[in-house]
Amino acid sequence: CLLGLVNGLDFTQPESGLVRPDEFVFRFAQNAPDESAIFNGNVYDDEGEPIDNATVYISWYEGDYWNTSSVQTNTDGFFEIEQLDPGITRVDIIVDRDEYKDRYSNRVLLSPPALFEPIGFTSIDFKIPSQEEFANQPCADGTTNCTIREIDNSAKQMDHPLMDSGASLIYSAIGIGFISLAILAAGFAIWSMKTGSVYLLRTATVLSFFTMGHYYSACMFSLVAFILTFTISKPRRTLN
Repeated sequence: CLLGLVNGLDFTQPESGLVRPDEFVFRFAQNAPDESAIFNGNVYDDEGEPIDNATVYISWYEGDYWNTSSVQTNTDGFFEIEQLDPGITRVDIIVDRDEYKDRYSNRVLLSPPALFEPIGFTSIDFKIPSQEEFANQPCADGTTNCTIREIDNSAKQMDHPLMDSGASLIYSAIGIGFISLAILAAGFAIWSMKTGSVYLLRTATVLSFFTMGHYYSACMFSLVAFILTFTISKPRRTLN
C-alpha cells in the first residue's frame, strides 16, 4: 500500500517526480500508429499579438530518414497539422520580419491517441522572441551579417521537451487514482486485521497490485502477499 501511495504522489508532481509526464507519454507514443497525431496552436510575437503567415515547419526521424510537414499560420496566428507520427519532433517557426528570417526552434513531444481514441491531439502556443533578442544571436555561418537569425531551444529540451498541458493533467489524474487505490487497500488490510478475514486481506493485496509502485515494486510485493494469504490457516473453534 505504501509503495503505491508513494507512486501516486510521484505522479501528482509532474515537475519533480521520479517519472515525468513526458517520459510516460513517450513510452505510449512508441507503439502508437503512424499518422495518428494532430498538432495545433497559436504563434504570437513578444507583445502577445498573433503573427500572420508564419511558417510552422515540423520534422521527425523515421529511422532511415527525416520526414517533414509544414503549414502557414492564419490571421489569428493559428495553425494545425494533421497526419503526424506521435513522439519526439523538432518544430521550427519561421517569421519574416523586415529583411530577416527569424527561426524559433523547439523540441516537441506529440501525444499518441488516448485509450480508444483514433487520434492524439497536441496543442501548444508559441511566443516568438523580439527582434532585438534575435539580433543578439550569433550567425550560424560564422559571419557578422546574416539574414537568417535563429534561437534554438532544442539542446535545453533534450530531457524534457514541450508537450500538451492536457497530457500532464491526465498524468496527475492517474496519480490520484493510484493514491485512492492505495488508501482503499490500506483500509481493507486494517479491516482484515480486526476481523481476521483472509478474504479481506486478499482484496487488499489485489488493490495494491494495481497501484504499480516505482519499477512495479507494489505489483511484486502484493503478488507475494497474495500467495502468502493461502498459507494462513483458518481459526478453529472448539466446541465444549
